[in-house]
Parts: sequence; structure tokens; C-alpha cells
Amino acid sequence: MPIMKSSARRAHFAAALILTVAPAAAEVLVNGRPSVRLENPAATLVIDLGGGSIVDFHLAGGGLNPLRWLGPGDESLANRPMAHFLCLDRWGQPSDAELRNGMPFHGEAARVAWKQISSTPGETAMTALLPMAGLEIKREVRLSPTSATFTVSETVTNRNRLGRIYNMVQHATIGPPFLDETTVVDSNAQQGLMQSSPLPDPEKPAIRWPQALKEGKPVDLRHLTTDPDPNVTSFVFDGADGWVTATNAAKGLLIGYLFKTADYPWLNIWRHVQGDHPFARGLEFGTTGLHQPFEILTRKPFLFGKPTFTYLDAGASATRSYRAFLLHVPSDFAGVESIAVNGGAITVRERGAKRRELIVR
Repeated sequence: MPIMKSSARRAHFAAALILTVAPAAAEVLVNGRPSVRLENPAATLVIDLGGGSIVDFHLAGGGLNPLRWLGPGDESLANRPMAHFLCLDRWGQPSDAELRNGMPFHGEAARVAWKQISSTPGETAMTALLPMAGLEIKREVRLSPTSATFTVSETVTNRNRLGRIYNMVQHATIGPPFLDETTVVDSNAQQGLMQSSPLPDPEKPAIRWPQALKEGKPVDLRHLTTDPDPNVTSFVFDGADGWVTATNAAKGLLIGYLFKTADYPWLNIWRHVQGDHPFARGLEFGTTGLHQPFEILTRKPFLFGKPTFTYLDAGASATRSYRAFLLHVPSDFAGVESIAVNGGAITVRERGAKRRELIVR
């Protein structure tokens, strides 16, 4: 074997390194829209930069994407909410005066352009400015090198010269074909309320996951067929860890979200039907469970001992995180009883008699 000169060896090594290192998070066009795509051998994740929505998360090999929802409004808009989008600086409607001044429903985060600011293999960082709210959001996303899991860390900074109250809700939305009459939603949420209950005491009558009430009769929120009422319900958690999952056993797929309740103490469930079929389900975890303008929130600062808004001083920042995962499930999987994270593995335990355990490593 001939001996290579040092310069040639360095060039050869550099070429080999270029061939073996995984590509950085790619900025691409998806359906004609600027997006960031992260991929590993197990899954693909796509984030739309025209509003920052997570619009695709599917298993490798052309798997089913649960996060399919176009959101309200003009589909031609460059910046618009879709699938899993961020509600910031609010969840719900602005006041009449704020609406006249241009503040959109659910805040500006999904209505502004996001910019990718860094990219490494399996990771991306992006940022957006909310001009009316005076907030800046920085998001860091990491896709696992080997499994269908990703983590998101988001830091909100108050660029105003004064402190202000705000809310932050992850509007994760599933839609057809993953969403159908057989799709089951599970969570470890506890006590809750129906947004249709009148003010000033929407927590009366209180409900408990997964049951709500319609005309005094129980409704099982795990399921959705032809009747979406009660349309929006909100629940709090006991303990430090919260989770919510959606399972379509017939299609062999589960999507789940894990988060700290210190970051996100509320779970908000939105149900929507179109043409007598399930069309959208919001698995919305966040800092509030009261779907009202800030003026009303200040009159009802706590529900079930949990805050309905949060505060950020001038120049201050706050960081919140969550994890999402996909999992193959058997065709007779009954839903989720519990989730545990230990030693780098997510263990999902099945409801019912079989109580099978499925693991994402």
C-alpha cells in the first residue's frame, strides 16, 4: 500500500468526514412553503416557517402524519396557524379594542414569519418577533438520532420596557385520516371545567377527565364521533408530569406529548366535527385553561388552584419545554393507562385487562 503524504491524508479524511456526517436540519420548500425538515432513520419532522407550525411528524417509510389541520382563515396567507402551532401571547380571543387594533385570535406567534438561526444534524433553532405583544420567541428543536421522538425548548423574552401578563399554549391538533371515529385520546389530567359554562364561575359544575357533561348527561371525551359538544374543555394535573396521547389502533399509531406541569399546568381539549365526521381534535397544553381576554382572566386569576395567566417582567425571559413521540401499537390496543420516562426510555402502559407495555427507547 502506498504511503500518503500528510496533506493528502488530511484531504482524504475530510472527504470521508463529509460523506459520513448526517446533514444539518434542511431548510426546504414543502407544498411551496419555506420549512425546516429534520430526519433520522425512524422519523421525519417538518416545521413551517410561515407561522412556526409543526406540520408533519411521521414514522420513516412514508408513515401516517397525525398533525394534519390547516387551521382557520385564508389558506393563501404566508403566515398562518396549522397543525401544531403556538398560541402566544394569548389563548383565545382578544378584547374588542385589541381586535380593532389588529391582534389576532390566539395571538401573533402563528401569524408572523419565523427564521431559522442555526442548524446542526438533527437540531434546529429558530426565532420570531411578535411586534404588537412586544415578545420574542426562540425555539430549539432536537430530533432523536435513532427514535421517533423530538424535544422542544422555547424561550419567551419580554422586549417591552414594562412587565406584562401573557399566556402560552401548545395548540397540537390532530386530523384525518389519523383522526376518525375510532381514535382515542388519553391523559393523566384530573379536575376540569367546560368553556361553555357561564362566567363568573365556569368551574361550576366541575368535571373530571375524561368525563364532561351535556344537558346533565355524561360525555366521554376520549372519543369523538358526530357530536362535538362540549366543544372545549380544560383540565389541570396532579403531580409534576403531564401527558396526553391520541391512538388510532386500526392504523397502528400513537402520538404522545410529555411535559412538566410547572411549565404547562393545563390541558385544553377542543373537538370539531365536519360533515358528521371527526375533523379536528386539539390536544392543547399550556399556561391557561380559561378561554377569555386578559381583562376577564384578571378577575379570575386562579381555577382549581392553578393560574389562568403568567407574568414576565421587562427584559425577562421564561423557558418551557416538552417532548413528543410516535409509537407503533397493536390493532387491538385499548388506549393509554400511564406513561413513565426512565433511563432514556418512554414506557407506555395500556389500559384495560391486557396492560401491555410498549417502549420507545
